[in-house]
Amino acid sequence: MSLTSLEDYIKYKKRNNSHFMLVDGMSTLMTENAKNCESMNFHAFGLRWKFNIRLDLVKDYLSAYLTIADEKCTGSNWGVTCWFNLSVISQIGELDICTASVFSFDSNHVSWGVSSLISQEMLKQKFIVNDKAVFCAEITGVIPLFLNVIINTFSPTMGTAERVKLMKVPRNNSRFTWKITQFSSFSAMGTAERVKPIKVSRNNSRFTWKITQFSSFSGESHSSYEFTCGPRRWYLEMYPKGYLHGKGNSLSLFLHASDFVSKAPVEATSAIYKLRVLNQQKRNHHEINTAHRFTSNTRWGFNKFLELEKLHKASNGFLVNDAIYIGVEFLSMATREYL
Repeated sequence: MSLTSLEDYIKYKKRNNSHFMLVDGMSTLMTENAKNCESMNFHAFGLRWKFNIRLDLVKDYLSAYLTIADEKCTGSNWGVTCWFNLSVISQIGELDICTASVFSFDSNHVSWGVSSLISQEMLKQKFIVNDKAVFCAEITGVIPLFLNVIINTFSPTMGTAERVKLMKVPRNNSRFTWKITQFSSFSAMGTAERVKPIKVSRNNSRFTWKITQFSSFSGESHSSYEFTCGPRRWYLEMYPKGYLHGKGNSLSLFLHASDFVSKAPVEATSAIYKLRVLNQQKRNHHEINTAHRFTSNTRWGFNKFLELEKLHKASNGFLVNDAIYIGVEFLSMATREYL
């Protein structure tokens, strides 16, 4: 089935109170570190929901979960009994894989689902076509309880659909590197300049920032310039003396998601990436791979990214002539569009 006919199939399939998620790039999802794909928020029976598929909970199986994400469902005095179906949609005319469930959602249980919806082997053999798979969450009934008042009158909601494209970020656009000089004496009034990209490993280009007068730094944190990768802008934030439980013992490092630069839906951006402090002598860099779903103006990183003792040890090569290189490399990213 071609992409156009697949989109048409989704578009015209009966889907009241349903949300379809076409995942384009299943091989990336199944081979990279994240192994988790979450839908946009959608509405059904007057409430807001989302669902996600996971490949990291039960070995060799795909899991699927429905989450209630409505602003009315806050605090502790609420509950929603929900009947729903989670499905893998066949693209070749075979029967869909579908599980029907009924669960009570509350402040302690905002997500319910099935841990073994389909084996990865069956998924690859019968449900992935041209690296694409289609998943669906259908809400068939709800009984909400808010402030001890049962609400049981809802009109059907027109179904929605989205396409999630999981892409590996091209190497020549995947890295951002921040060079900080005079690290031990950096001041809050320090200056910064952009310098030429440095070649740290073959076929990789990177942006580099040089920040002077760093040894007199008196502020708690410092942020890099914004840079663009995928559908949005990003920047790095570093705490040279640590943050929270890393304070006084570690360098803390975070990646921030900023504004969107494309016409993609303003939804969360799922990214797989590595944060790094470069070894300037042996190229034995300190790197941590991670994955996160970035909503509006959020960050993800590590309070204890690199121990200060290791950072300042000259033989480790992280600080050379009072200069440090801090960077991020994107491995893959999910972009979204409405169907």
